[in-house]
Amino acid sequence: MDLKERISKVIAYSELSLSEFADEIEVQRSSISHITSGRNKPSLDFLTKIKNRFPELEWEWLIEGEGEMVKKPDPASEVKPIPEKQKPTSLPDLFSLINDEAFGITESEDRIETEVPRESKIRVPIVEKEKISDSQRLEIAQSETETESTVNQEVKIKKIVFFYENGKFETFEP
Repeated sequence: MDLKERISKVIAYSELSLSEFADEIEVQRSSISHITSGRNKPSLDFLTKIKNRFPELEWEWLIEGEGEMVKKPDPASEVKPIPEKQKPTSLPDLFSLINDEAFGITESEDRIETEVPRESKIRVPIVEKEKISDSQRLEIAQSETETESTVNQEVKIKKIVFFYENGKFETFEP
């Protein structure tokens, strides 16, 4: 039995699909395909990953094809089986979770309440322009003037525009 056949036997022993086996031993899925088809030979790193994931396999059998595939249990030491990875379960249908027969009909329960987001309460400074005459200096501290004039002013949203990837947009005005 050549190395490619032994790896195929290990995959069959694991009871995993080729892609699950590749994920389990943390190698690329294409490398499993190349090795099982005979295109490439497995590296020592590849064999080490198999041995680390399946410690019950015999090294001599895996590398040279001699002896038994799986170690015989030692009566002095109890071998604990490796816990199986749970396969992901499919997600439930979202509509099956709704038990309300009147879902979408009752307006009072389904009404979306709009709340003014906290971000819209941020005050934006309004710059007041001062007239400059010939006798005034050009170096006016604008930052002090802006801060003083905008402290107690509230800013309201005028328009909200959403741009979509397909080139369309929506405009909302409060």
